[in-house]
Parts: sequence; structure tokens; C-alpha cells
Amino acid sequence: MEDLLDFNNCHLCPRNCGINRNISVGFCGCGSTLKAARAALHHWEEPCISGTRGSGAVFFSGCTLKCCFCQNHLISQGTLGKELSPKRLEEIFLSLQEQGAHNIDLITATQFLPQILPALDLVKHKLHIPVIYNCGGYEKIETLALLKDYIDIYLPDLKYFDSSLSWRYSKAKNYFEIASEVIPYMIEQTGELRYDAQGILQKGVIIRHMVLPGCKEDSIQLLHWIKENLPKGNYLLSLLSQYTPFYKSSDYPEINRRITTYEYNKVLDTAISLGLTQGFMQEKSSAKEEYTPPFDLEGI
Repeated sequence: MEDLLDFNNCHLCPRNCGINRNISVGFCGCGSTLKAARAALHHWEEPCISGTRGSGAVFFSGCTLKCCFCQNHLISQGTLGKELSPKRLEEIFLSLQEQGAHNIDLITATQFLPQILPALDLVKHKLHIPVIYNCGGYEKIETLALLKDYIDIYLPDLKYFDSSLSWRYSKAKNYFEIASEVIPYMIEQTGELRYDAQGILQKGVIIRHMVLPGCKEDSIQLLHWIKENLPKGNYLLSLLSQYTPFYKSSDYPEINRRITTYEYNKVLDTAISLGLTQGFMQEKSSAKEEYTPPFDLEGI
């Protein structure tokens, strides 16, 4: 598995683009130099993640998906970010812990694992808070296997059931095929949900699903898959209503709007009817642009 960490022939993610990222950029838009755009306390994750003091969120540049509606598109699809060394990343992790962060939240980190893992090696004996892997659900099991001794909590998206939707909106025709394999693996790797005395999650998996305009039936299919395939009680489900037309949404008229209360309630009612009640739902008021943090290089 060690060759997964070789930038000369990159196969870190399911794109398997094989690019030599020392001389060019991969599908993720990144070369071999670690870049991040923000490292600060973040209060807009799920309550058992953000708690009262916030999550220590580190937003890395680039992404292995091409979501046309990405709220973080300035960093995921662009070049915004500052170059960092593993030593500087270690300092950032410790600073977030000193600021009172409940955890270290690695956001879209896959493309930089060859630098992030050494940084965690440098700091893990000094960290006494969990480390979160916050991702789009489009991962390789071989890559996740490398994280076994580093990651306490997985926070994956489960975006689509229908491959035509995942291709149209995220340029990943095999999205469900991949995500439906790796999410059970994440649950197996982390084991049962564990919390501290304050109710802050210390170990486990939270599966996020954001309901898209016009796609409630796809969401309902995903809920049925979750019910039928994942071990009850070993994960939390977070149903998101925060979709806001961002980035290139205007190129796709059918999703160039917010979801309706009816659409979200149909999905929520299905979750309840299936007994998928261990987790979180969002108020419709969450669909606001101000929930996206400023990528101003704070903390970097």
C-alpha cells in the first residue's frame, strides 16, 4: 500500500489518474505541495462535533469530485490556498487544540495524505482530541486502510444513488458504487459510536446526505439502502437541507434553486418511517450563504 503515497504516479483516489504530481496537477487540481485555505474553530458541524467550543477545521485545497454546486468551490475547484510543510501543519493542529477545539477536522484531505500522515505522526502523541476525516464519500478502501491508526471519526457524504445524477453534477459516474463500499468499511474500522462525558463524539461515523432540488426520490433510495445495508446503531445520519445554488448551479436550471419544504419533509418522513432516527436534521433556515466560512487563510 505504500505506493499509494507516491506522487510520481498518483492513485490516492478512485480517479486513479496516474499523474506525476511532482510536475503536473492531478484530477484533484493539486500538485505535490500541501495547500490549505483556513484553519480555525468551526461551529457549523453537527452538534456532537462542534460542541460548545467548535471543531478544529482545516480546509485543504483541491478535491477529487467536481460538484457543480460546491459551496467551497473557491478552494475545492480553484487554486486558493497557502503552501504548508508537514511541520507547519503539526503546529496548526496543536494551535487548534490549544484554542479549545473538540477535535481536528481534516476537510477534503485525501489528495495530500503523503504530507498529512507525517504531520500526524509528529503530533499524535501530543493530541488528546479525536481526528476527523471529513470527505465526499468518494474514496478508495486501500487509501482508507492507511488511516486506521490516525482517524477516530469519519464524516463522509453519501451524495447520490443514481449514477446519472453523480455524473451530471459531480463528474463521477461510479460514485454510489464507490461510496457504498467505503462507508461500511469506515464503520467497520471505527467500531461502535463513543462519546465523552459532554456528549462530544470520540469515535464513529456520521453519514451526511444533502437533499438536492428535484432529487427527493434519489434521496429516498439512499435511505432504503442505508436501512438495508448498514448496522443499526453504529453510525449517525445527518440529513442536510442547506443546499444553496453556488458556483455553476446556474448551468443546471433544475437545481438552480433551493429545495422546498415539501421535498425535505418527504425525505425526512421516509427516514423516520424506516427507523433512521439516530442522528440529525437541519432547519430549512440553514440554506444560507453565510454558513460557508471565509477562505481568508486564517490560521494558516
